[in-house]
Amino acid sequence: MSFRNMILDRKGFEVKFGYGMRSRSQSHCDVNVTDSSLVVDGLKQSCWANMPPELLRDVLLRIEASEDTWPARKHVVACAGVCRSWREIMKEIVKPPQTSCKLTFPISLKQPGPRDSLIQCYIKRNRSNQTYYLFLSLNQASTDDGKFLLAARKCRRATHTDYIISLNYDDVSRGSSTYIGKLRSNFLGTKFTVYDAHPPIFGAKVAKSRTTRLVSLKQVSPRVPALNYPIVHVSYDLNVLGSRGPRIMQCVMDSIPASAVEPGGVAPTQTRFLHSRIDTSPSIPFFRSKSTRTENLQPVPSSPSQNDGMLVLRNKAPRWHEQLQCWCLNFNGRVTVASVKNFQLVASPKNGVSEQAQENVILQFGKVGKDVFTMDYQYPISAFEAFAICLSSFDTKIACE
Repeated sequence: MSFRNMILDRKGFEVKFGYGMRSRSQSHCDVNVTDSSLVVDGLKQSCWANMPPELLRDVLLRIEASEDTWPARKHVVACAGVCRSWREIMKEIVKPPQTSCKLTFPISLKQPGPRDSLIQCYIKRNRSNQTYYLFLSLNQASTDDGKFLLAARKCRRATHTDYIISLNYDDVSRGSSTYIGKLRSNFLGTKFTVYDAHPPIFGAKVAKSRTTRLVSLKQVSPRVPALNYPIVHVSYDLNVLGSRGPRIMQCVMDSIPASAVEPGGVAPTQTRFLHSRIDTSPSIPFFRSKSTRTENLQPVPSSPSQNDGMLVLRNKAPRWHEQLQCWCLNFNGRVTVASVKNFQLVASPKNGVSEQAQENVILQFGKVGKDVFTMDYQYPISAFEAFAICLSSFDTKIACE
């Protein structure tokens, strides 16, 4: 038996990561670790922890390089859960999506996508319980199976609507330790705000809300409040043609500077969930840390300055097709059903960016079947931001079909 197979066959190495990174077809195949003491002991020491660092790094490098896509990539996650030394090496080896074009750990969903290609995903809507599921496409020719990434549940209020976003397929609630943010609409459904539940690295201010109270102390650490950090503002308007023309969509990215869309531009990239309830949960060993004290965190960059304003995205203007008598956009085969919800987002001229940057599609969303939609995104936005923006398209009251 090879060393690699021996690693994967050892009992307890595949820890259940059911809160975010799992495949629909293999949603119950992982070992469920219910004894928290087992997890803690496994982190402190392991029979594999005493391997020579040079040999260990070479083995893990080979495993990471050989597993390009899911579901085989679960082996990389399993190796990271063996012990602390393996985890630290894996965190160094696994590159962010911007470089690797891969979504490996949950933090990847908060990191910008690749620069030169779109990460292809799709969204499935369950009308019966008003729930939406985001999957990573494993097969471009089919949306029947995919790697689960995020879930959202629609909650109607008297004056607004909330979309609760979670890393857990089954538990989509603010009380869950896997709650990572939400989308909130105004009463008319024309303006939306995306809130991050964790402190973004650019130092956003906490929004005043009743939801800043502590969540149930039985579920999370009493020192970790459920806060709201506004990171994206989305608005919809009718154009001058009224109901005859496509709606106008604009997204203000509070956390991303406008220069990020230019060659060499940089967008903030999180490397961990800051002050996260995910870090403190005993059922998620990979993200456990010795301390969540502020002095152990990296310096927090300031928000975009006036000289380098916030990135503004707008929907790409469609062209009128005389023969089809409808507005058309080129989705390169990723969208097959005409819908007012279909859109492509590009950098707005308000940013003062180059014409080339204005033509680069950063996010595209469109219908391919009944309650099935494709979602493709790239740098400088993350999967979390892209998913939240697409959710706003489901809720907006402006209908122009």
